[in-house]
Amino acid sequence: MTFISYAQNSEDVLLWRALGHVQNGFYIDVGANDPEEHSVTRAFYDAGWRGISIEPLPSFHQAFLDQRPRDVNLAIAAGATNGELTLYDTPQVRGWASPEQSVAALHRSEGHDVVEMTVPVRTLASVCEEHVRGEVHFLKIDVEGFEGEVLKGMDFARWRPWVLVIEATLPNSRETNHDAWEHMVTGQRYRFVWFDGLNRYYVAEEHGELLAHFGIQPNVFDDFISHHLDKSWATTKRLSRSLRDSEQHAASLSTALEAAAREAGELRNNLNYALVRADAAEQERRLADQERREAELLRRQAEHDRRTAELGLAQSEQGRLEAEKSLLGAEHELGAVRGALAASQASGHHLTEWAHGLERQLVATHASTSWKLTRPLRAVGVVARKVRRPGLARRVVTRVTSNERLRRLLIPLLLRFPSLGRKVSTSIAAIKQAAPEAVAPLDVAIPEELKGLPVSVRTVLGDLQRARGAQPGN
Repeated sequence: MTFISYAQNSEDVLLWRALGHVQNGFYIDVGANDPEEHSVTRAFYDAGWRGISIEPLPSFHQAFLDQRPRDVNLAIAAGATNGELTLYDTPQVRGWASPEQSVAALHRSEGHDVVEMTVPVRTLASVCEEHVRGEVHFLKIDVEGFEGEVLKGMDFARWRPWVLVIEATLPNSRETNHDAWEHMVTGQRYRFVWFDGLNRYYVAEEHGELLAHFGIQPNVFDDFISHHLDKSWATTKRLSRSLRDSEQHAASLSTALEAAAREAGELRNNLNYALVRADAAEQERRLADQERREAELLRRQAEHDRRTAELGLAQSEQGRLEAEKSLLGAEHELGAVRGALAASQASGHHLTEWAHGLERQLVATHASTSWKLTRPLRAVGVVARKVRRPGLARRVVTRVTSNERLRRLLIPLLLRFPSLGRKVSTSIAAIKQAAPEAVAPLDVAIPEELKGLPVSVRTVLGDLQRARGAQPGN
């Protein structure tokens, strides 16, 4: 399994090479600074180890409390004695806090801000006395030039860390400073085994088996990577997964987009079809409305026709009733006519017999001597009838009376027939009047059935009767 290194200079790689076989080991980190960044103990903590983290800066101490619940996290400085000390911090640069005034002066000379604070200080011996109950597998010291003071406060005779890792250069420099304190280590039966350019490594003589692990720098065979690289790889993997997911999602989206495009096309087609159907439906609706209106008009027309027909029927019925009434009246009148006709037929039979009698009498009259003798008088009568107008009658009378021959012909006749003479005298007297009135029809005995005949007919009949009555012996 690849080892993830969090340390600044791969210190944890070398320590893991030597101590990775230890299960649930114990460490002491003096000047722990940050629980992750440049941390020598983070990989071991992740592997199940625990230990003591000493960090006097409040902000970093709080980070340890948050991220290292198994550790003993102390907000103190380690020194030669218990008490307090002034700590000089450079807020702009992580890991440069130091109790050394000379280090603070160096930072100020380089233009960095330096903040002073008073923090509690304890010896490592007192800390171990309180918190260590077993083996200490390694002790790491990084206190920016204060390493000698820390070593003075440690009892190596009682607590024997297997490996010591001590920063051995001046702050932010390649210049080493281990000459001032190394004797305090090697004098406690520790053997120098490795210098990595920043730290010096020492192994307790009783753990000589570990010496072989410090003969060469960390390399590819240690199968490690920086946690930055690990994070980058994890981020890359995560981004790659995200990219793959995004690509898959994009492919899905592309597929979905294609499907959506097809669906959109289908929807457009459906919409167009729906619009066509809607237009057709609208046309059908309009046609239906038109048909309804026409049907309504037809219904109203039919209703009107029905009412008209009913009115016509009523009128026809009225006419029929009136016709029936008229027919009844006509039948009644027909009955009356039939009765009258029957009476007329009976009367006609009587008239026929009367006319035959008159005809026989007329024939006898025409054959009589008197008829023949009175021809001239009849001629005069015809003339007299023609001259009934006053002016013409007067001219006739004047002509007769002034013509001697005519007088000689008429006088014997008038003398022979006295009644005729009286009539002529009367006619002449009437003609001579200034304003003659119309002559009333002669009062001739005409049957009652013939009184409806014209005056001329009745006159002839009267003449016939008068002529018949004028014959001798009649």
